[in-house]
Amino acid sequence: MMRLLLRRTLLAIALLAVAGAAQAFAQETVLVTTRVIYPGETVTTDALEEVPLRRQLRNPAAFARAWGQVDGKVARRTLLPGRLIGLSAVRDAYLVETGKPVQVRFVQGVLEISVAGVPLQAGAAGDLVKVRNIDSGVVFTGTVMGDGSIRVSES
Repeated sequence: MMRLLLRRTLLAIALLAVAGAAQAFAQETVLVTTRVIYPGETVTTDALEEVPLRRQLRNPAAFARAWGQVDGKVARRTLLPGRLIGLSAVRDAYLVETGKPVQVRFVQGVLEISVAGVPLQAGAAGDLVKVRNIDSGVVFTGTVMGDGSIRVSES
């Protein structure tokens, strides 16, 4: 009799735990697209929809759960409607494009040298890109800055 009562109590506790986990799980949401977004296209909020998560994810951090994680980013591959958006499927928008002249700055203390350069690679803020000096033809690397210029440091 005591074993039966203990077994029922444990079963009730287990069911409550599962129900509580399911309730917490049901409150989680993820972002999906409402239309096809092609590679190179910018993701905007009008193309996104927040939906409740239907199943538990193995790695929830790998998928978009907040609007700021994908809004304004550029698709690396085709994003299909109703599908989860992997964070690896989007990238920051490029601030410098291959072949379009940019301002290149070298700053050290009070010394600042500014020249025109042509990026040999596209890049977003913080990316290291190769640049060719328009005047001398010398190729070097620099960091893309938030304003679209490239900063070179001493090596």
